Amino acid sequence: MSIDVRVNQATRYPSQGLPPTRDQIVRHLRHASAVAERATLMGHHPFGAILVGPDQDRVLMEQGNVDTVNHAESVLARVAALNFTPEYLWGCTLYTTVEPCCMCAGTAYWANIGRVVFGMTEERLLEATGDHSENPTMSVASRYVYDHCQKAVDLIGPVAEVEEEVLRVQRAFWSKR
Repeated sequence: MSIDVRVNQATRYPSQGLPPTRDQIVRHLRHASAVAERATLMGHHPFGAILVGPDQDRVLMEQGNVDTVNHAESVLARVAALNFTPEYLWGCTLYTTVEPCCMCAGTAYWANIGRVVFGMTEERLLEATGDHSENPTMSVASRYVYDHCQKAVDLIGPVAEVEEEVLRVQRAFWSKR
């Protein structure tokens, strides 16, 4: 006889708390965009991410892109997982300039970050980069990744107020490559 034992994920991973306001979303995405622009000054691709605490105000970490396997979001999520408890991270929000690729969405999930907010879709990124060999985008929406997870990560994006700003940074960078 087998016994079906299931953990109630709603109990184990309660609500991510109060969602950020629209003003907080826009402010934090602009901060992530500034991190992305700073990454380009160091010779890296224009992607930036920040981690905001459960109060939806305090910035805990920021990270620019490093290279093709160390994206801003995945590096940030790995470092966050080393420095904060899973329970704490579940109430945090990762803000990123561009929709997380499947690697970054998965890393944020495994780090137990409960909310992800992005400024511009991966599809719009592809429009800006074309088939550039340095950025072979994957047409896998982060929504698809999160729809196949056991925990309900709150995904917000794209955000119209910053989408064109993020696209401008991407176009400026990739037009010179």
